[in-house]
Amino acid sequence: MADLGDLSWTRVIAAAVVMAAALAIAVLLRLLTGRLTRRAGDTRWAWDDLAARLIRDLAMPLAVLIGLWTAAKVLELPRGTLDVIARILTAVTILVVSLAMARLIAASVTSIAMARQGVAANVTIFANITRVIVLGIGVLVMLQSIGVSITPLLGALGVGGLAVALALQDTLANLFAGVHVLASKTIEPGDYIKLATGQEGYVVDINWRNTSIRTLSDNIEVIPNQRFSDTILTNYHRPAQDMSVLVYAKVPYEVDLDAVEEMLVRVGHEVMNDVQGGVADSNVLVRFDDFNDSSVGFHVILRSSEFGDQFAIKHEFLKRLHRTLREEGIAPPYWHHRVVVDEPSSAPAATRANGMAR
Repeated sequence: MADLGDLSWTRVIAAAVVMAAALAIAVLLRLLTGRLTRRAGDTRWAWDDLAARLIRDLAMPLAVLIGLWTAAKVLELPRGTLDVIARILTAVTILVVSLAMARLIAASVTSIAMARQGVAANVTIFANITRVIVLGIGVLVMLQSIGVSITPLLGALGVGGLAVALALQDTLANLFAGVHVLASKTIEPGDYIKLATGQEGYVVDINWRNTSIRTLSDNIEVIPNQRFSDTILTNYHRPAQDMSVLVYAKVPYEVDLDAVEEMLVRVGHEVMNDVQGGVADSNVLVRFDDFNDSSVGFHVILRSSEFGDQFAIKHEFLKRLHRTLREEGIAPPYWHHRVVVDEPSSAPAATRANGMAR
């Protein structure tokens, strides 16, 4: 059995050459995998990007680790030293593979979520949970590989986990609320929602603690996930994204309501066909619903393909309706006030005159 002091310069130089070759191979693999990743990014298929990223994450570290083990074998170190080096390199290899696999699986979950929910999807809660689970398993396997018994550790984690759960009740409540919301498909990224407390906007992301929504003024509001389980929520994208748009207006009493209804339907169809976001094949409905002091009120029911499109539809419909009413000679329903003045009678005047004479 050779001692450390028995190392010859020949073996040291050979080990150095091996390490230099390993480092050169690692750098070359880094360059090649970087080019492969860029080529994969030019394609529309997402899975080749994930495969290229996995190869890039593993190529350089594994090349260095193999070089270290080969150099240790070339040095012909003592058996005990080789065993220690083998355990350390095995643990590092398991850690590197665990990190790469955690990144791959988390990216796969994100890719699946985006494929199901569209380009706007950004759900980090499932990716984070997957990453933590994979890394936890990798750490346990790493500890087992270096001789650490994980059975007592699992028992300690069970007892400690109970204490942590009691200390982190709000955090865990938000975590499970977020998982429940996504599993039940109550809301998904891209949906427009409104809470009973007044917050409303497009869902941007649902993570392990809170949900981010983007308001119509392009601000981000952060809402704890638990809030969704104890408040009334309106999802304007369920069961479908298209929705009714009600526009209220008035016309004078003197007009023919049948002719006005035909005109409103015609203007509504023009808006549905011309304005982006309008549902061209939808029916335009007119409902006269009240008598005011000087006009007849009505609602025109249009359709928008998405919540945010209703504002442009209302804007354009009112502009075209105003222009059409002017072209048809229909005056706006101004308020009319009739003032009646009673003339004083002669009897009260005579009475006042007699009273003054007295």
